[in-house]
Amino acid sequence: MSELKTNKIMGAVLSAALFTVGLGVVGPRFFPDHIPTKAGFAVDIPADIAGPAKPAAAAPADTPPDWGTVLPKADIAAGQATTAICQACHNFSAAGTNMIGPGLYGVLGRQPGTHPGFAYSQAMIDFGKKQPVWDYDHIYMFIGGPQAYIPGTKMTYTGLKDPQARINVIAYLHTLGSKLPVPAPKGGS
Repeated sequence: MSELKTNKIMGAVLSAALFTVGLGVVGPRFFPDHIPTKAGFAVDIPADIAGPAKPAAAAPADTPPDWGTVLPKADIAAGQATTAICQACHNFSAAGTNMIGPGLYGVLGRQPGTHPGFAYSQAMIDFGKKQPVWDYDHIYMFIGGPQAYIPGTKMTYTGLKDPQARINVIAYLHTLGSKLPVPAPKGGS
């Protein structure tokens, strides 16, 4: 092999080595390595699903409705459509398969933090020890802001703020294997 060819090969090897080392030095400046403080992603709901944003000062207290009055009139199809965003993490089929989140078939009436095979956060397990079932009130408050309602839950979803959208979702969940009865209206009608 000629001396010129050997120099070319050695030059190519040296250039490749310098390029690789240079990437290791320059790369982190363009792509810093920062570890998130909390695992997961905050999921925002589009305004057409979540409803119009309300100023915090003007927002009334978020309290569960009279389920005996609102559930019979709820739009189940709209609730099912709203859960399309939930399907990125949850399964709604009767198989109850876990995904990123637990399967939600039969969630109404089930004890929180007990779906088989899902690794719940300690916060959800502790909540389940105090709360025997996911009833209408608790699930309404939870899907309105999971982290605010159960601090430390794995569910990083920002929450469904529109009360009617939550009622519709709960009406849909009620059709999925729920054994929880619809309560009588509070007004006695």
